[in-house]
Amino acid sequence: MGSAKWIAGLLGWVAFGPIGALLGFFAGAMWDGASNFAKLLGTEASTDQTRQRNSFFISLLVLSSAVIRADGKTHPKEIDVVKDFIRQNFGDAAVADAVRVLESLNSQQVNIYEVGPQIARYMNYSQRLQLFHYLVQIAIADGYFDKSEKTVLEAIASTIGLSASDAASVIAMYYKDTDSAYAVLEIQPSATDEELRQAYRRMAMKNHPDKVATLGPEVQKAAAEKFRRIQEAYETIKKERGLN
Repeated sequence: MGSAKWIAGLLGWVAFGPIGALLGFFAGAMWDGASNFAKLLGTEASTDQTRQRNSFFISLLVLSSAVIRADGKTHPKEIDVVKDFIRQNFGDAAVADAVRVLESLNSQQVNIYEVGPQIARYMNYSQRLQLFHYLVQIAIADGYFDKSEKTVLEAIASTIGLSASDAASVIAMYYKDTDSAYAVLEIQPSATDEELRQAYRRMAMKNHPDKVATLGPEVQKAAAEKFRRIQEAYETIKKERGLN
């Protein structure tokens, strides 16, 4: 079976539109054979859950390329974050092939203003929020946010349809101070105690790991880590205010 035919079954909506054009660059050259990556993803994608997981994964690779290239340098630690995600979700055998895909994407100059709306159209909000969380982890992997990386992240958040406050909340999770804790919960320091409680409940509901359960246990585990950071922010503010 030719790659153009089975890649559509494998990846669903990402095989079309701007992302499909990017995939076409390496589909014939790399996957018209029996790559480990293609085998591990599964060429039939027989369930909605499999299609969602694979589409999420390819979307992550596409947008990772934009984040990694944002500051004009490729940091090994950023690549390691991507490798870890691949390894946890698809096993060691998929890593080398997926990195080759990422390198192919890097050579094409991914246009986030073209691919972002396609992701926003087909992926639900909770999945996009988790996708953005992974991208922030990649950007912070070398220990800090470069200004150019933050600019690209904010642009990605906008193009995939996340609110500015949700994007700022995820970024603030990687700073350890009370001001950042308020940003994580999307409220101002002037918020009342009741507004604080309401904000926590709202953020906990929006970011609950169960909302990305269809993407597989490892993605759900990562979502649980994001959920934990929201809880930590809440506890930090409660402690500062002397609340029980």
